[in-house]
Amino acid sequence: MATLMARLTRCAMALGLLLTAVACGSGPPSGRLTVMVPWSGSEFQAFHSVIRSFEKDTGIQVDVLVTRAQTQQLDAAVAAGAPPDLAVLPSVGALNRYALGRRLRPLDAAITEDYAQPFRGLGIVGGKVYAVPVKADVKSLIWYNPKVTVKPPPNKLPPLQALSRERPKTWCLGLASGPTSGWPGADWIADILLSQSGTDTYKGWLLGDVYWDSDEVAAAWTAWRSIAAKSVEEAAEKKFGEAAKGMTAKPPTCALAHGTLSAMGFPPSAVAGEAYNYVTWAPESTRRLEVSADFVGRFTENASGTALITYLSSAEAQQAWVNQPGSYGFSALGQGKPLTYDNHVQRGIAKMLQPDSGYTLCFSAADAMAPDLSAAFYRAVLDYTADAAPLKTLLKGLDKVQAGRDSPVPSDKLCAPAT
Repeated sequence: MATLMARLTRCAMALGLLLTAVACGSGPPSGRLTVMVPWSGSEFQAFHSVIRSFEKDTGIQVDVLVTRAQTQQLDAAVAAGAPPDLAVLPSVGALNRYALGRRLRPLDAAITEDYAQPFRGLGIVGGKVYAVPVKADVKSLIWYNPKVTVKPPPNKLPPLQALSRERPKTWCLGLASGPTSGWPGADWIADILLSQSGTDTYKGWLLGDVYWDSDEVAAAWTAWRSIAAKSVEEAAEKKFGEAAKGMTAKPPTCALAHGTLSAMGFPPSAVAGEAYNYVTWAPESTRRLEVSADFVGRFTENASGTALITYLSSAEAQQAWVNQPGSYGFSALGQGKPLTYDNHVQRGIAKMLQPDSGYTLCFSAADAMAPDLSAAFYRAVLDYTADAAPLKTLLKGLDKVQAGRDSPVPSDKLCAPAT
């Protein structure tokens, strides 16, 4: 088995050849590359700091293309025959579609061998590695401000429903996110289904074996609505990041939020553990977590693209990335010992992704669906909050969207113990 050092040695040799060509004045266009990413704000700045280090070390110029409409922009660029060299893929469903359509270029199989499951397997299609999970997240988290909510909130369904009855607008909830508006509700519904009904039902739902209109899936929707309560009012027009800021505003405008740390938008000045903290949504009795990752794939034969992917997947780059101010990201590397996280709240979450954590990690439902199904899921969330149609009608409509199509992700790749 190749080691990380061997991978980096191969990368260094490739870079050496590239730099020699550039120094001689006859370098090919591989001395420059383009990368399409969906990140903005502090999340983008953290990524860009890693890119600057790569540019300094290699002399390769990286042009970063930023878009919040990742699916639409990438599809258009690929269809036009002018894709970026590398791109953060919109979803695992899109990853599979691009790989099967021979749009993505395969990578060296050794590049993902140090990554934990289920992240490692999701980048493999037809036995070939097509993408690397450069940044991971845990979605099964409930956030609170300890200065306002002195006692940590409950992490089980009945007491959360009771809390929402007492304080109907307690949640910092925004659903607006451009073309993907509705995703915060979709994530939460999937999280509830995973926690309440287990991995078999969760995987069956994604594969189409458990219908959207089933009792289990419908119960997850109604449970989410009962928890969100009146916080859904105006949520369709409110951006998720803006809504989450209400928790640390002066005075606070809301008390609790659900989702990943990176999505909360806490400013770097907010002190971890004092301005914000979390409880894990997965109760100790189930220990099931909904997780996600940002995968990077290669669309061209530009050799610099391979060099950058190898660099981004190294422990050194991952270590630098997770500790950039405002990064709030996590590494999916699973070498048996975690990276060092300066932020102690971030460090606690990172332990859940490590081997022997005792958690079962299941990949984000909407991210594992075919892109058109996940888009329909998001729209149904918005319609549900607006009471635009009965829930049964919305769920039957989603069954029709899913009918007759195979899941883009095999069921054995969706969930795995943290190993």
